[in-house]
Amino acid sequence: MQDNAPLSWADCAAQLVAVAAGRRPADLVIRGGILVNVQSREILPGWEVAIAAGRFAYVGPDASHCIGPKTEVVEAEGRYLIPGLCDGHMHIESGMLTPAEFAAAVIPHGTTTMFHDPHEIANVLGLPGVRMMHDEALMQPVNIFTQMPSCAPSAPGLETTGYEIGPDDVAEAMRWPGIIGLGEMMNYPGVINGSQQMLEEISATLRAGKTVGGHYASPDRGIPFHAYVAGGPADDHEGTRESDAIDRVRQGMRSMLRLGSAWYDVESQITAITEKGLDPRNFILCTDDCHSGTLVHEGHMNRVVRHAIACGCDPLIAIQMATINTATHFGLERELGSIAPGRRADVILTPDLRSLPIDMVFARGVKVAEQGRMTVNCPHYPWPADARSTVHLARPLTEADFAIPAPAGASRVSARVIGVVENQAPTRALVEELEVRDGLVEAQGAVAQIALVERHRATGQVVNAFVSGFGYKGRVAIASTVAHDSHHMIVVGTCRAEMARAANRLAEVGGGVTLWREGEELALVELPIAGLMSDRPAREVADKAQALVAAMIDCGCTLNNAYMQHSLLALVVIPELRISDKGLVDVSRFEVTSVFQD
Repeated sequence: MQDNAPLSWADCAAQLVAVAAGRRPADLVIRGGILVNVQSREILPGWEVAIAAGRFAYVGPDASHCIGPKTEVVEAEGRYLIPGLCDGHMHIESGMLTPAEFAAAVIPHGTTTMFHDPHEIANVLGLPGVRMMHDEALMQPVNIFTQMPSCAPSAPGLETTGYEIGPDDVAEAMRWPGIIGLGEMMNYPGVINGSQQMLEEISATLRAGKTVGGHYASPDRGIPFHAYVAGGPADDHEGTRESDAIDRVRQGMRSMLRLGSAWYDVESQITAITEKGLDPRNFILCTDDCHSGTLVHEGHMNRVVRHAIACGCDPLIAIQMATINTATHFGLERELGSIAPGRRADVILTPDLRSLPIDMVFARGVKVAEQGRMTVNCPHYPWPADARSTVHLARPLTEADFAIPAPAGASRVSARVIGVVENQAPTRALVEELEVRDGLVEAQGAVAQIALVERHRATGQVVNAFVSGFGYKGRVAIASTVAHDSHHMIVVGTCRAEMARAANRLAEVGGGVTLWREGEELALVELPIAGLMSDRPAREVADKAQALVAAMIDCGCTLNNAYMQHSLLALVVIPELRISDKGLVDVSRFEVTSVFQD
């Protein structure tokens, strides 16, 4: 493994002092710009920066004394200098890309630091999979810090994962060089009820002096919420309302406001700052989940900052929420997140602070992108064969595997139905009257069938239920081996024969997403690594992902980023109703429930 981390401040302090004092020339000087100081929340015209050993040496009104014969000089030409953008909480796997290709996709958008939680691969490949993600992350020319996954399974007893993560795994990972803390603690009932395993994982993280990520998806802000915060989680990205953000920061947590491909939670919470006047330094912007199409065509953290500004946030505050606030939260304020002496020289040149076009990106003092194009390479990890062979079905599936028998003698049934909510992670628990034909319950109208196909141990298990909100028309089915968090296979369809075709196709290609209609495959995104990622270039994967979205629309689905909604239907820690290999899960009660209402 190649670790591309720069020299520590301690190791190059003498060189930085010499450059700042003018005794030694800088490697790089950027002049003629307008510096955005996130430490003081000021705009400083004419300020210049001198860089040496990958770090800022001098930041001030005149860096001419730092220029020598071999110093590279970049003319900012009146553009703003802002710190490289930080994503405070995200999952690389959601981009359908490996860390290298994800980095290559987001660096041109100005992202130079990511705090990623690889709990998707942890559910499929366990601790070895986390190590592979961690190792490839450290090879990149930007900062990718890894949060050790905390919850595999996310809800013990309600799902079965390919591997399980425990306190010993967490304690071991805390010794790895790129581990920054514990990933989102989704098992909030476990924390609240004093689960020894969950509390031991938190304790191992706190003893290592690292940050515990939060995930409290319940709307209950009473005693359970207070008990959860007392356990140690330091942030939370699951808020959807202004009151959610306020309640978190009042308890000493950082409120992470997310804008992903399908999660639009900034606008509803930013008013805690813009209208209620809360201290913005306790708020952080993040993406959580962005698929490759969003990254290539819309942007990454620059997209989130633009959106926050469009929602009424002061541009300098929005930039703080994507730079220094994030660094401070993870104990890295003296390392990154600002343009200040000693920090890693991560800096963006942009002509406008509101629309935030990214002209040039420097990471650790090296130009890594210009005008939307990478200027350096992102090294790849040699993913082994066992990471590319993770879809295990007991047999080819048939139409019969997706049949839902009705109670004896019934001509109609009252069925519990998962209700998809556009642009939000939570679902609704609906009840719909469905017809029975030849002893089988039939999906109809807005209601489609959903199935979870076990794919880790080839048990042959298929769990069937109903879902509403996608709007598919005709004989359609879509299958995905991305199924947060246990990552079995989710199949949604209006026709059982098409559902079987889609599932068998993913077993054939080793994982991904496929859409079928009337016996024909309309779209396929191959994800051979753990059934979650491709190591192909981001634009290539994005093109296939966009073709999938277009095909879904052609089949009648008009939901924004419906694939992201599809992939979360097995996430049994976000209310109200989900599906797992254990059955239909009532997340409000954290218990398996029947498909049919009594």
